[in-house]
Amino acid sequence: MDISGGIQASLAGRYALALFGLARDERKLDAVSASLATLKAALAESDDFRTLTTSPLIGRDASAAGAAAAVEAMGLDPLTRNFVGVLARNRRLGQLGAIIRAFNLLAARHRGEITAEVTSARPLEADQVEALRTNLRSRFGSDIAVDLAVDPAILGGLVVKVGSRMIDGSIRTKLNTLAQAMKG
Repeated sequence: MDISGGIQASLAGRYALALFGLARDERKLDAVSASLATLKAALAESDDFRTLTTSPLIGRDASAAGAAAAVEAMGLDPLTRNFVGVLARNRRLGQLGAIIRAFNLLAARHRGEITAEVTSARPLEADQVEALRTNLRSRFGSDIAVDLAVDPAILGGLVVKVGSRMIDGSIRTKLNTLAQAMKG
């Protein structure tokens, strides 16, 4: 079954597809998914790690050495450690965030889940995420994997994207709509 869904059209998608294929063949999807979640958190929380992955001023050797030390300290599984090393040697660490998103999409499809990208103004509590997942499950009739992001610019509410459908309940959009209506 082809679950790539056009993902291979992008550079990050091709890397994600390669990692997914290796993880699936070695039956390590759960371990790689957990390691990628750790990397995603590190990208979001650590300015140093984000700089290591995106700065063009850091040379190939220094980038590879820094990435190797970082993933070792994070305790990632061997497959993900090797993969990050390949990214560093190929000067593709800047694609790490997009690769993680594409991998998560492939893994969710493999498990028969639909992925919902949810953006909120502040981090959601676990019970809020579960209520959202339950609501989306009843709405779409399938298991839902929730990919959370925080964007204070939406002011409040949620923006939920499932496939090509988007539900925008953000306060920013409501204020913009009101402003347009008042202009006449």
